[in-house]
Amino acid sequence: MEALVEYIAKSLVDDPTAVKVRRRDQGGTVVIELRVAQEDAGRIIGKSGRVANAIRSLLRVEEANLKGKRVLLKII
Repeated sequence: MEALVEYIAKSLVDDPTAVKVRRRDQGGTVVIELRVAQEDAGRIIGKSGRVANAIRSLLRVEEANLKGKRVLLKII
């Protein structure tokens, strides 16, 4: 799951070396934290949040493999 988010983010940004993905388990929730360079944040979020929502949709598909855990994407 983290590898998928990292691959998508690195494909979209100008500075792929600044992309960091971290997974945290918090009870029944998995939080995926995505850090990018400040100037690339707009590319990850997209117009009206469309890119971020598309990434979240892909994570919902992965949610089925986690047996009832929710998956959240935080863009930092």
